[in-house]
Amino acid sequence: MPPSDTILPSAPQATLEIQTSRQFPNFLAEQGISLALTTYQAGKLFLLGTRPDGRLSVFERTLERCMGLHATAEALHVATLYQIWKFQNVLPPGTTQNEHDAVFTPRMSWVTGDLDVHDLALGADGTPVFVNTLFSCLASVSATASFTPLWKPRFISRLAAEDRCHLNGMAMRDGKPAFATAVGQSDVADGWREHRRSGGCLIDVESGEVAVTGLSMPHSPRWHNGKLWMLNAGTGDFGWADTAAGKFEPVAFCAGYARGLSLIGDFALIGLSLPRDNKTFTGLPLDDELTRRGAEPRCAVLVIDLRTGDTVHWARFTGVVTELYDVAAIPGSRRPSAIGFRSDEIRRVISIGDSEL
Repeated sequence: MPPSDTILPSAPQATLEIQTSRQFPNFLAEQGISLALTTYQAGKLFLLGTRPDGRLSVFERTLERCMGLHATAEALHVATLYQIWKFQNVLPPGTTQNEHDAVFTPRMSWVTGDLDVHDLALGADGTPVFVNTLFSCLASVSATASFTPLWKPRFISRLAAEDRCHLNGMAMRDGKPAFATAVGQSDVADGWREHRRSGGCLIDVESGEVAVTGLSMPHSPRWHNGKLWMLNAGTGDFGWADTAAGKFEPVAFCAGYARGLSLIGDFALIGLSLPRDNKTFTGLPLDDELTRRGAEPRCAVLVIDLRTGDTVHWARFTGVVTELYDVAAIPGSRRPSAIGFRSDEIRRVISIGDSEL
């Protein structure tokens, strides 16, 4: 049987094609999840799920420079150009609207300014915590300021809007930031670019110690089932960090620039992008490895079995979308939708909070 295909209209005179492996929609249904994806290159939030007939469901909304994601059955948090948005699912459990079992609706936002926010999560109290890449720190939102600094690497001497080390990834554990990734241990403006090939590092947030060095453009550290998984994007490797030994252990090669990681049970969902034709994304070990394997880079979502390292399912993007940033599994939803800002629909979606009246 041929792969399933979905064609979506996008920008004027441009199309997006999503091609999947045969069982990709079935995998989502069996796991009881759907996916949220962001692409800042196209300014889109995608929601992938399954239709009642088993085919792939694709829903998209326009959000300028959307990047970091956090997803639960109740809410989506999305980092955009100068805001962090909270979208609340307004459907009661067990109900549907136009065959969608979740309708994520904008409910509040925090105006951060353009901080180049990368990874995004929620602290134990439900407050957004994020990687403030511009200021080389981890931060939280504020009611009175653009952000509240929480932590910075020891090698960063002070907070400055200079993107010194390209701090980009954050792993949460027990409701707190536990690890962070940086492209280089630089303390000068834009200094990380000289360290792209092998100067990347993983940092233990609590101790402040650099736990793993020698990485190439590391991204998306995630704590899952007692192990720290991450992407070594500059080499194309997905694997885990042995922090006791100070080593990165590759598990699978990804044919693209890897960013965005979500872990469900025994599976990893990984976002891939086409390398951009500029100095940031060229000249990396990934280029040589793709050539050695006779492969072209892809923009895709891979599903990798953690037990074997095999790619068992995939969804590939061609056309107007060439980059993905983040991938987040939405538990308990088979076919979600979202309310955007560019139609009258947002005026008509009204919900009532709990009350004793």
